[in-house]
Amino acid sequence: MKRKIDSYTLPELPQKDAMPCRLDRRGMLKLTALAFLGVSHVADNAFADEAADKRPQPGDRLVDINGDLGKPLRIDDIKLASKPILAFPFDPATKKARDGSRLNKLLLIKLDATAMNAETKARSAAGVLAFSAICTHQGCDVSEFLPEDKNLLCFCHFSKYDPLADGAVTAGPAPRNLPTLALKEENGELVVAGLLSSAPGAKTNT
Repeated sequence: MKRKIDSYTLPELPQKDAMPCRLDRRGMLKLTALAFLGVSHVADNAFADEAADKRPQPGDRLVDINGDLGKPLRIDDIKLASKPILAFPFDPATKKARDGSRLNKLLLIKLDATAMNAETKARSAAGVLAFSAICTHQGCDVSEFLPEDKNLLCFCHFSKYDPLADGAVTAGPAPRNLPTLALKEENGELVVAGLLSSAPGAKTNT
């Protein structure tokens, strides 16, 4: 049958949908596979984001913030008593730097191991020491080494820390030590050997 709308004649629509709504077994398998791949992709991305935000973990390597984020630092890359290197931990499982948070910034400095006490020497790797690079005052970067007094310096408010005394504050308004991070050496590479000694950055009331 046909019906008229104004001056046009249209065919009657069929009583049932023109498009079939049922899927055969192959179609269902395809849909299931696509759904699984979509969920897996989201899960992989979430895992990657979580890994990037996570604080340094034992077994992590270290990479130069201003260099190749895919190339782990070696002992020989750190020069004795020179300007510190700012680094991110590098997750060997994901092959990615943990650069999702600036609180993961680390400071690496190489000092004479014979000048270290037993505790400091034990957390060093061939004289290389690691600290959080985030000042405990207001969260600026601690980025300099003062050879004359062998202190680490934050330029924001001139807080100083002694790397040979567990990052103890020696000057300025910083309220607590710079967190330390134990290192070890594996095949010439710097490897994280523990967790940060305390939470990085400035403490807040929240």
